[in-house]
Amino acid sequence: MIVNCVAYEQGRRLRDIQPADVADYMARPNCFVWVALHDPDERELAPFEAVFDLHELAVEDALHGDQRPKVEEYGEALFVTMHMITVVDGELVSGQVAVFAGPGYVLSVRQHPGQGFAGVRKRCEHEPELLQQGPSFVLYALMDVIVDRYFPVIETLEAELESIEDQIFVRGTARSSLERLYQLKRQTMQVKHAVTPLAEASAHLFGGRVPALCLDTQEYFRDVYDHLHRLEMAVDTVRETIITAIQVNLSMVAIDESEVHKRLAAWAAIFAVATILAGVWGMNFAHMPELDWRFGYPVALLLMGLACGGLYRRFRRTGWL
Repeated sequence: MIVNCVAYEQGRRLRDIQPADVADYMARPNCFVWVALHDPDERELAPFEAVFDLHELAVEDALHGDQRPKVEEYGEALFVTMHMITVVDGELVSGQVAVFAGPGYVLSVRQHPGQGFAGVRKRCEHEPELLQQGPSFVLYALMDVIVDRYFPVIETLEAELESIEDQIFVRGTARSSLERLYQLKRQTMQVKHAVTPLAEASAHLFGGRVPALCLDTQEYFRDVYDHLHRLEMAVDTVRETIITAIQVNLSMVAIDESEVHKRLAAWAAIFAVATILAGVWGMNFAHMPELDWRFGYPVALLLMGLACGGLYRRFRRTGWL
């Protein structure tokens, strides 16, 4: 679906145009076209593939989501793929944004649900002095807003981690805490797989051999890289804390099991004494001491009670019961 197809000249919006008119506006000096598509099929993308001379491999990657975040050069054009992550009902929902940027055009292809970029377009149109730098500034603006949307995701993960940490030392919550920690670890890795490759790729857009399209906007892409570096450190911190929390949680499970084993061992020892005494007096031999004694039975019970009580008191003192 075509969301927008707009022509800009000298950093100012001219008008919405039809796909058939794109080539005419691209031919005008100081003019470029910004096209936005959402979940397009091959038929919808084909006209732009022809007029922008897009590489077939890049088109294939744009149509099929779940690509690794990357920046690729095709002549004077750039092809960038990024993961778009949002939090929906406590779950992370991931989509892909592919951006083609070249002399005279920007084409963004958004796959799967997610926030649109109407705010990005509005922001750029309110800064014509920057927008007149052309497609490279639009590419920066799209990358910048996607990267900025990672920060609330990280904050959500950190808040969930703090909630789990408060629960770890509550008796009886070990299993639920462990399940939540492993789910959080999976979500953290999802964010890491979006951030780390994009940081590595964006480093090629400033300093050193920079693509010709980005020569005048290097400082903006450096800012994007700085944000991605901060996100990388935050993700690594959350991941390391999760690993520590898992180890603490497993230690708490081991401690609880040890307490249970000690209690079971203590009660087993107490009943073992009574069982031994009862077993001795329960043997059917003809000649056993005190078999005919009138007070033998109550004395045996008293002895068992004293022995069990003494063991119980001893185990209580040592903390086993």
